[in-house]
Amino acid sequence: MASVRQFQVTFDCADPERVARFWCEVLGYVVPPPPEGFATWADFDRALPAERQGSAFACVDPHGVGPRLFFQRVPEGKVVKNRLHLDVRTGAGLTGEERLAVLEAECARLVALGAVRVRLLPADEVNESCIVMQDVEGNEFCLD
Repeated sequence: MASVRQFQVTFDCADPERVARFWCEVLGYVVPPPPEGFATWADFDRALPAERQGSAFACVDPHGVGPRLFFQRVPEGKVVKNRLHLDVRTGAGLTGEERLAVLEAECARLVALGAVRVRLLPADEVNESCIVMQDVEGNEFCLD
């Protein structure tokens, strides 16, 4: 049986570049170089038919470890809870007040980038604390 070695996470959104640049800041990702023959992504975008301009954007892990994130414009807005979300592993290995302090600091940084804090899910007998948030277009993710 063949194993999967790479995968891409795709986001449906209204403004692909805006959402991609938000996630670059969250995760330390970068925008890859434009296709050969184009000095910038804006140059590439202008070369597309008008109906495709601004329709997609991507970002990648500069270390090549994490998956590529792809953002595609769709006509409909988000109306219900995500069926899939990202967990941003900020507090991995931490517990109690130390974990909460790290989560709160990262939450404040992301709110300054345009994220929205939804709620704190406090630790229980099974799970450590995490903070539910939304990105710049309302897609849920967790600081965990």
